[in-house]
Amino acid sequence: MITTIRLIVGLLLCAALQVALPAQSKFFTRSGQIAFDAEGITDYFEEIKALNKEAVCVLDLESGKMEWAARMKGFHFKNGLMEEHFNENYLESEQYPKAIFKGDLTGLPDEVALQKAGSWPVTAKGSLTLHGVTHKVSSSGNIQRSGEGLHAVAAFSVRLEDYNIKIPSIVGNKIAEVVDITVDANLQPLKK
Repeated sequence: MITTIRLIVGLLLCAALQVALPAQSKFFTRSGQIAFDAEGITDYFEEIKALNKEAVCVLDLESGKMEWAARMKGFHFKNGLMEEHFNENYLESEQYPKAIFKGDLTGLPDEVALQKAGSWPVTAKGSLTLHGVTHKVSSSGNIQRSGEGLHAVAAFSVRLEDYNIKIPSIVGNKIAEVVDITVDANLQPLKK
């Protein structure tokens, strides 16, 4: 009889703890990395690559919703003059200060699987707003459980012309018409 009571009390306690401590579904970072490579087809004496280490990302595993925001002036090049041209002439960063992605992740495992160490291929589909223009984009990526947090990586390409980004003919083939973009973020549970 006492064993049965202990078992019932133990089960009730476990159930109460599960209700009180639900699995974390929202994750966040302010230090996501977005890199791009705009190398053209002509050999150029400097690489046309930049990295932003200040991208903000929020991921809700329950709904699959994901949102990224990156300040354009947060992209840094090896060459300061290249960075100036990027902000003033190409992306017009004063007028269009941010790039924003809003979309959904598909391919996420169930909640139980996400609580364990593992790595899962996912697809992000949504809208990318860049230079004041919004287009649908899709990217394959990967979500990996890392301790309490998640590690997310993805890669995709954008056509500059689609976002009304004009490249002067003087630089012609030095800058690619299609730019390769990679994202990499270590997301931590969002504190309530």
